[in-house]
Amino acid sequence: MTVLAAPTASGARRRVLALAGAETRLLLRNRTAVVNSVLMPLLLVAAVRAIGLDTAGGNQLVVTGLGITLLFVTYYNLVTTYVARREDLVLQRMRTGELTGPEILLGTAVPTLLVTLAQVALVTAGVTVIGEWSAPVDVVLPLLALVLGAALMVVLAAASTAFTRTAESAQITTLPLVMGATVGSGLFTPLSVFPEALAGVLRFLPLTPVVELAQLGLTGRAWDGRAVDLAGAWSAAVLPLAVLAAWTIVGGLLAGRVFRWAPRR
Repeated sequence: MTVLAAPTASGARRRVLALAGAETRLLLRNRTAVVNSVLMPLLLVAAVRAIGLDTAGGNQLVVTGLGITLLFVTYYNLVTTYVARREDLVLQRMRTGELTGPEILLGTAVPTLLVTLAQVALVTAGVTVIGEWSAPVDVVLPLLALVLGAALMVVLAAASTAFTRTAESAQITTLPLVMGATVGSGLFTPLSVFPEALAGVLRFLPLTPVVELAQLGLTGRAWDGRAVDLAGAWSAAVLPLAVLAAWTIVGGLLAGRVFRWAPRR
């Protein structure tokens, strides 16, 4: 069994990398998308001086940049990409070959995930260059927020295509998640300003645990504004990690049931 498993895993990796390479080349040919991928995070950092953030604020800017990137770059872009590929019959054609469903979704998502990583890295570098960066409480929690948050956005994007008929209509169908996450995830407004009962509910929104984990590691602040050390950060991370894992599992199961590979006729 072990002998047979290795070629299978190797073949899957080869197929995903081949598809990811083709999708990446298509992205690099789109100069507008490449320029925007570089300029947008730098423009976000450039606003720091105008706003007058302090050192802790610089770390908070990285948290905000991470959340915005996952929401608008990873989630929204993948919804439009998956739908466009479906309507152009690309997904249907790929399904007739060796590629499996998960391999197609992952390979198609790789360029977007690379842009996500690059934008978060650029925001972090920019904050460092302007002198607004301070040593984080923990580096693992923000990395978990980025990796697990990206995985969640991929499965939610796949699930969202079920009620998105065209790439243009994604502006409407993605609105509930985008608005809910923007207003209630702690991305711009701290959860501590909301009534405790409402804040407790908002902590279960999809993007909220990502923001919580990033804040715990980068700023040393819990959702209620408490300052925490390394041990306190990991203790406070138990609930957001559980919520994030639950959303990812539910999103993956839902995507597996509702994702369509061909246009509706």
